[in-house]
Amino acid sequence: MMKFLQQDFIFLIGGIIIHVVDIGVDFWVASKYFGEGQYSWGILILCFRGLSSIVIQIFSYEWFKNDCENSDPEKLKWIFLVHFFHCGFFYKVSTLYWFALKYGYQAAFKQNSNGHVSETERPNFVHKQAVDIMTDISMLKVFKTFLESTPQLFVQIYILMEQDTNSFCQYVAIILSFCGISYSTVDYQISLRKSLPDKDEFHVLSKLVYLFYKLLTVTSWLLSISLMTLLSVRSSVFLLILLWSCGFSWTLKQHTTFCKSKVMEYLYRTVVGIILVFTFFNVKGTKAKVWISIYYATHTLLTLGILFMYLFWKPSFTKEIHFTVVGILTIVSLVLGIIFLIVYYRYFHPTLYCRQQTCSDEADGDSGEKDGVEIGRFQNFIMQ
Repeated sequence: MMKFLQQDFIFLIGGIIIHVVDIGVDFWVASKYFGEGQYSWGILILCFRGLSSIVIQIFSYEWFKNDCENSDPEKLKWIFLVHFFHCGFFYKVSTLYWFALKYGYQAAFKQNSNGHVSETERPNFVHKQAVDIMTDISMLKVFKTFLESTPQLFVQIYILMEQDTNSFCQYVAIILSFCGISYSTVDYQISLRKSLPDKDEFHVLSKLVYLFYKLLTVTSWLLSISLMTLLSVRSSVFLLILLWSCGFSWTLKQHTTFCKSKVMEYLYRTVVGIILVFTFFNVKGTKAKVWISIYYATHTLLTLGILFMYLFWKPSFTKEIHFTVVGILTIVSLVLGIIFLIVYYRYFHPTLYCRQQTCSDEADGDSGEKDGVEIGRFQNFIMQ
């Protein structure tokens, strides 16, 4: 397992700042819509916030229960009530951040500053605790990103194209959504590489290539479905439901084993289906070259199909300047995103997965442990 470094600690602090600011901006934008009498948009923004909060509460409590199976039952009941009344976010996530800072600071600074470390400090244990907490934060951030930030970004882009007048808070919300997507995707890969011993180190260049690959492909797709929504809201909703159904069916076919209970596993598959609407998500950690090709080829065809629909159904609209700008941005971001995707998988993506090493270890009688370090949840949670 890789160590928790000073740059990881600083990156974690940045994530906390983005997370807190994002919450404030969401309520700011919603209040603006309510103040202008646009209640449907304000309610929709709050619904995205509420949905992501509910899902985070559920998974947060489930992980807490799984990690503390021998805890005091009374404490477990109290934790349940905290999550039930939607205070679990402030308890679990804030506690998660607090311990991440605690262990992260100790792992990143204290262990590296002293030449002699006593046995009671156990450097490997401290680093593992820091990395494990990072992975939990990353999982929750991925859920939040694709249940809240990405749908909100889609809504804000649609509103910008649909309305003639726009406010400053809308632009702030769009920027924050882009920042949230960028942070969570890169943060996920950093945590993934540190949690799975056989993953290569995530260098600066590979981070940038991965970031541009994800951000550009997601941006192109969001612009496409925004144009589709302008053309026909019903058709856009039907397309999104169809894509979610295909993603959900694919996760069923993969027989995922992320959660211990069947109910939680189906909830996980439902969330993955939503994520698959916006970006590729490998739920088994196996080679998925064919699936990635099919996924982005489908998105490319759908994007081109939406643009051609405008040419044949609304040729007058295509002459407007904002359609020209959006169309060019859609095509350019798609082409660049595919280029970065190819470069990433050709030169930067690790080919050996932790699951392969784990199986090898179990065959040798090591029961999935390597150098006394137990593999955590991330062996069943792989995004590419």
